[in-house]
Amino acid sequence: MNPVEIIIKKRDGEEISPSDLNAFISNYIKGNIDSTQMSAFLMAVYFQGMTPSETHQLTDIYINSGSRIEFPQGMPTTDKHSTGGVGDKISLMLAPIVAACGIPVPMISGRGLGHTGGTLDKLESIPGFRTDYSKEEFMDFVNNSGLAIISQSSSLVPADRLIYPLRDTTGTVESLPLITASIMSKKIAEGTRNLVIDLKVGSGAFMKGLQQAKKLGKLLTKTGDSFGQKVKVVYTNMNSPLGFYCGNALEAKEAIDYLKGKAAPDVDIITQTLAREMLLLADTTISDEEADRLVKQVIDDGSALAKMEEMIRQQNGDPKVINDTSLLPQAKYKLPIITKQSGYIKTIDTRQIGYALVSIGAGRQTLNDQLDPAAGAYLPHKIGAKINKNDELGLLLSNDKSSGQKAAERIAAAYHLSDNFVNKEATIISST
Repeated sequence: MNPVEIIIKKRDGEEISPSDLNAFISNYIKGNIDSTQMSAFLMAVYFQGMTPSETHQLTDIYINSGSRIEFPQGMPTTDKHSTGGVGDKISLMLAPIVAACGIPVPMISGRGLGHTGGTLDKLESIPGFRTDYSKEEFMDFVNNSGLAIISQSSSLVPADRLIYPLRDTTGTVESLPLITASIMSKKIAEGTRNLVIDLKVGSGAFMKGLQQAKKLGKLLTKTGDSFGQKVKVVYTNMNSPLGFYCGNALEAKEAIDYLKGKAAPDVDIITQTLAREMLLLADTTISDEEADRLVKQVIDDGSALAKMEEMIRQQNGDPKVINDTSLLPQAKYKLPIITKQSGYIKTIDTRQIGYALVSIGAGRQTLNDQLDPAAGAYLPHKIGAKINKNDELGLLLSNDKSSGQKAAERIAAAYHLSDNFVNKEATIISST
């Protein structure tokens, strides 16, 4: 296998044979192919794409590059994956809700990079909370309590773990086959049989338009089917920051408050929709109405909150945060974000808000960046809201006043207003 020959084939739009693709990826993992050659291959895939057969094969190579987690055959494991967005804290309450309904949730999640936040970073803002556990510990957590949210270990899908940073630095993150192989390999390797995908669409998402998002959704579903995994895709609106808060500790607080009955409308709609779909995939005997009722019941009776507390305790976090969220990291400064005009919010550059938050430590540009868990923003206004000149759009929370003021100005500039009435946007766009 000549790596240059494989790169040229893909550059020219030819289909790579399973044996050649396997040899190329395997040799990269072993260090026999350097990062410049892998970068060239990724760029060729970005421009030429992959056939469904190649995408299946790449996913299979990723899965078999490391160990797999196998839960008992009769266990109806289910999980959710989000393609990422500003303020997306849904996993933090979704996993406890579904587990409280009796469906096991083994969730291997990631960290924030670029303009989007990461579930692990939000959980690790809880004092003591750990996400680095072995395969055996992970399985024990799921078997004993019905859920766990941990980081990807070195033995689980190492091919993706090595290739993903290259995708980020070579501008090939948006490649649909590469996205599909990355998502599906981890979800299959973690032992999940039923997967709901929250595919974000809009100014704060990797997928800006619904047409391209649906192409990805079809590829994810088809690839899941080829591995015997049931997949449901829900397309959700990412034209506004999700919920009221953005930032790691702030989003952990919002998740706890949600399970106490204090819900931002968009967060509530997405959480309950995804929870219902997870239950329906895992238990084909229940109806939509029964699933909705069960989800509402575990929130209202406090069992979902109790399940979150159980997860925090089992993963070494301080369970006292459930009753006292002031134990979460707190920012020194609360700076107003002021609008300079009046009108209806027409559009929001949500990605720009994400980058403004990165500048104060609420997110990272590289995996080695140090986070400030207390940094973030309170941003309650969505598209269609009426704003008056010199009103507060929200608050910027930072431990550095100077960088905080600059970030507040950047966020204010991300809101574009119109003199004419603007309709509010739907939270759920569609599902397949």
